[in-house]
Amino acid sequence: MSILSVSELTIQRSGFVIVNKVSWRVAPGEHWVILGANGSGKTSLLSALTGYLTPTSGRIELLSQAYGATDWRELRKRIGLVSSTVRQMIGEEEPALQTIISGKYAMIGFWGEVRAADRRRALQVLRQIECEKLAGRPWLFLSQGERQRVLIGRALMANPPLLILDEPCAGLDPAAREHFLQFLQRLGSRGNGPTLVLVTHHVEEIMPVFSHALLLQGGRSLACGPRAEVLTSSKLSKAFGAPIRLQRRNGRFSMKLSGSSAGLM
Repeated sequence: MSILSVSELTIQRSGFVIVNKVSWRVAPGEHWVILGANGSGKTSLLSALTGYLTPTSGRIELLSQAYGATDWRELRKRIGLVSSTVRQMIGEEEPALQTIISGKYAMIGFWGEVRAADRRRALQVLRQIECEKLAGRPWLFLSQGERQRVLIGRALMANPPLLILDEPCAGLDPAAREHFLQFLQRLGSRGNGPTLVLVTHHVEEIMPVFSHALLLQGGRSLACGPRAEVLTSSKLSKAFGAPIRLQRRNGRFSMKLSGSSAGLM
């Protein structure tokens, strides 16, 4: 059984092919990063996976359910999603505990009486995301890093088998970004945690826990598989249209522009 399977996925709008015959499979126990330049198709691929953008052709299977053959609105509740779109919709006065509870019901702006069982589960999630002290703090007074953790807690509230992180480090200062990435490493290293899919532009954000990579270029899959095979200087240079030198140290990546293509891996 695969967590996610995409076969020959194509998305076309107004005569433009946005995603072009992308195939991709995520197996249990794998954590993936999706990497590519602006316009490479990352956002459109995610929108199709979460049912917000209808594919032109191809097949999507999520948790053994095929797109078009099941109610994607219900299936969407089993996918944890952390994105800037959700972040911008949270009310300023909403306390963190309530934001997390709202994730169980896939709603923004939770209303109604909080059930005791939901409160217990939300407190458990707060411990899981290392934010117990934030339970009663309003959204307005959370730092950007704290907001990202609370959004992950919101996504984890329903125990999703898949957690998609769409550029979660955007807007974080360097220290907050590193704290957040270390948290992702701990989250992904837990045996009972969800499968992680991280979408990013930056190789520096790829923690050792991410075992596989999908590299997109112009809507196509340039490379897909174990990260050691996908993340190379030559492939990244092609994906970003510039001579890039990729470096590895202690399981982390960094990159810089090279004066020429010499020395590419």
